[in-house]
Amino acid sequence: MTLDELKPGQKCHIVKVNAGGVTGQRLLDMGFVPGAKIDVIRNAPLVDPMELSLKGYQVSIRHSEAKEIEIKL
Repeated sequence: MTLDELKPGQKCHIVKVNAGGVTGQRLLDMGFVPGAKIDVIRNAPLVDPMELSLKGYQVSIRHSEAKEIEIKL
């Protein structure tokens, strides 16, 4: 399952970040590391971006980026 499939109010843990290159490094730098807990806060009215709570702060990422993050509920 990937992060882009979750709805607001759901929680999960990161299993793996599949993105490579600059995008993958940026996600890792923002705290998207294996084992991190994520709470989905909301999706924007037109779906992108999605707002998440991660390691005590809120971050917004695109669904195309979220699709590269494997999770478990």
